[in-house]
Amino acid sequence: MNTQTTHNKPKRQVAILGSTGSIGTQALQVIEEHSDLYEVYALTANNSVDLLIEQARRHQPDVVVIANEAHYTKLCEALADLPIKVYAGENALCEVVEAEPIDIVLASMVGYAGLRPTMNAIRAGKAIALANKETLVVAGELITQLAIEHRVPILPVDSEHSAIFQCLTGEANNPIEKILLTASGGPFRTWSMEQLQHATRDQALKHPNWDMGAKITIDSATMMNKGFEVIEAKWLFDVTPSQIEVVVHPQSVVHSMVQFTDGSIKAQLGTPDMRLPIQYAFSYPYRLPLSSQRVDFTTLSTLTFEQPDPVRFRNLALSFEALERGGNMPCILNAANEVCVAAFLKERVGFLQMSEVIERTMQKTAFITTPTYEDYVATDAEARRIAEEYIH
Repeated sequence: MNTQTTHNKPKRQVAILGSTGSIGTQALQVIEEHSDLYEVYALTANNSVDLLIEQARRHQPDVVVIANEAHYTKLCEALADLPIKVYAGENALCEVVEAEPIDIVLASMVGYAGLRPTMNAIRAGKAIALANKETLVVAGELITQLAIEHRVPILPVDSEHSAIFQCLTGEANNPIEKILLTASGGPFRTWSMEQLQHATRDQALKHPNWDMGAKITIDSATMMNKGFEVIEAKWLFDVTPSQIEVVVHPQSVVHSMVQFTDGSIKAQLGTPDMRLPIQYAFSYPYRLPLSSQRVDFTTLSTLTFEQPDPVRFRNLALSFEALERGGNMPCILNAANEVCVAAFLKERVGFLQMSEVIERTMQKTAFITTPTYEDYVATDAEARRIAEEYIH
């Protein structure tokens, strides 16, 4: 973005849903690096009240929201000397995104909880920088229709979808033949079924290339993360499931690729640094300087690619199945997965058992072909209850 473009323009006001998570904290680094262009309007968190206090004191937003109302008093007292409005609860989270000054909402909350605030932000006409996979997984059709209706851009923050988005920039109406989503393969890429049977929580939390929150790290280890990205890609780029291919790329240098109808493939490469896709979502269609490590091709002796194994990583196959069936099936998939990951983190369920619970929940939960928002809410609750029954 050159200075002529930005000169005399007011700073873009950013609301960060989930500011204390991995994406949120890195987004604040991007805003700090470009404090002449961006300003924090709102910060929200679920439970991490101490970090939220620290962020609020540093960035001086207009508003902070803590979803867990038990932390409200502590947050109020800690920020009493500052002119910051403090709110608590789920409704406050959904209302804050509607504030008139906000230009862009970074949706980086974890899980199903991100759906309602994102819908409110779209209805309020805010640009969406989307890092919450589950929003499009659960209600892709609803969200894309809302975005069209309110003429709101959805700018992908996931490194893979950002890579595809970057590859498509300048391609206008050139038809896509295939999207190639790359996957690191996670910490268990080379493990046998026998080894996976005994995979522990601590082993699953050690991702080889990325530093992420616990939920997404477990999803990466089971490849559910990639399954969610497949579902997301369908809605973001208007492709069919048969046009989406997952390729395991352990080095995480090629972040994803697009193949066009002439056989040409465009790829986006970079070091594993989430600040790049966050910043691109903020600055699109411009590119800004970023103080990140650069790819050194002289040290990259090999870039390897392989097929994922849907037998060892059943969640990937279940995701394609949910996408093919459509309706509320991806919502069921997500709800069952959230229950399983929470149980696995508490060592209440085995690594391979998670896929079994998800599959059985998909079979048992009532299927709805054309769900409304109310249907998604009911489906989420029903699928969670069924998944819990299978775990006990």
